[in-house]
Amino acid sequence: MIKNIVCNSSCIIALERIGHLEILLKSVEIILIPEAVQKEIGNKIKKISVKTVKNIAVVSSLCTQIGDGESEAIALALEISNIHILLDDKKARRIAKELSLKVIGTIGLILRAKDRGIISEIKPILDNFQEVGFRISGTLYSEAMRIAKEY
Repeated sequence: MIKNIVCNSSCIIALERIGHLEILLKSVEIILIPEAVQKEIGNKIKKISVKTVKNIAVVSSLCTQIGDGESEAIALALEISNIHILLDDKKARRIAKELSLKVIGTIGLILRAKDRGIISEIKPILDNFQEVGFRISGTLYSEAMRIAKEY
């Protein structure tokens, strides 16, 4: 189980749109988001804590390459030891990995939720994501289905 996670907005928004935010809330003990992500998601969510990023220089540097939410999420994760970061943007994920952060994406979270019995199958979740405009490549979809043993 992932105990602590810094989350970007994409996972929260996608899960809210399909009515399954509980997957994130049940999968992780402590969920942190930076202020920029709070602005992107709008409403406050009980189990999600908003934290102020201290290292503005890192945020400024990252903002030249990726969005505000991703930049602040990466900066926040760098400020906290032993934490995962949930990112879906390919470039943001690459940067986070280069900075030695433990990266997981929304699909990885869904797979872990199935392994833990939070959900019984991933296919309906993946299909719902696509219906609300959450982009999943055919390769990623197939790989997730293979890992979940849902052929």
